[in-house]
Amino acid sequence: MAAENAAEQGQSAGEYIIHHLTHYQSAKPGSIADFTVFNFDSIFFSILLGVIGCWLLWLGARKATSGVPGRFQAAVEVLVEMVDQQAKGIVHNATSRKFVAPLALTVFVWIFMLNAMDLLPVDLLPALWAKFYGAAGHDPHHAYLRVVPTADLSVTMGLSVAVLLICLFYNVKIKGLGGWIHELFTAPFGNHWALYPFNFAMQIIEFVAKTISHGMRLFGNMYAGELIFLLIALMGGAWSLSGTGILLAIGHIIAGTIWSIFHILIITLQAFVFMMLTLVYIGQAHDHH
Repeated sequence: MAAENAAEQGQSAGEYIIHHLTHYQSAKPGSIADFTVFNFDSIFFSILLGVIGCWLLWLGARKATSGVPGRFQAAVEVLVEMVDQQAKGIVHNATSRKFVAPLALTVFVWIFMLNAMDLLPVDLLPALWAKFYGAAGHDPHHAYLRVVPTADLSVTMGLSVAVLLICLFYNVKIKGLGGWIHELFTAPFGNHWALYPFNFAMQIIEFVAKTISHGMRLFGNMYAGELIFLLIALMGGAWSLSGTGILLAIGHIIAGTIWSIFHILIITLQAFVFMMLTLVYIGQAHDHH
């Protein structure tokens, strides 16, 4: 199907992949980092899935009973208990946990749902969008849509920067502004005027490195997963264009099934890792040096 669609649109395999990796944007970026450009598809699906996630959690809380829980309530309770135990083990301030534990739960559920969009057939929503785009009087060949927000670096870096801001808030709240500034210049090498510039540089490097790695890790894994699904789709679509078509068709089914099952683990693990690093970084903001 993928190769046939590409052929109908006069696309090569490379052009097909590039088309699928292009965002529906407000404008073409003028550089690698262009903060004047908005990816409308990432914004739409992030907000939509955020609302759905909040609704599911609200539904679980509203239907909670003191008796024998149903499957949905039991699943929500297990998830909440897991996150709460992780928060207790990392953030030892009980007052902070009243905000941090729900934050971690929200982060896990939201990112899991964003990642799970990668399990949809790669051509499903883009094809529907192309039909709608064409019906509105536009060229359907230029109907771009990416449905996995966490495969968009601006989304994952936005999440990691939000975690950074929360960490800075707790650094000031727990240690006081003066205490935190003092720590910036005295840790990790010690309280000596000659070491102040090196301490400050190391602290800034640590904040920047943690933020970049936090966002890039999630982006890299989800981008790679999306690309592999596109390659598998091309394998399945190319069966009618090759003398070894039956082998490609069988390989498409086997590879697609194996990668989909494995990807369920990846999307869950990546959501868990992002949540755990959020807790770890906030927990570090509570520590005095």
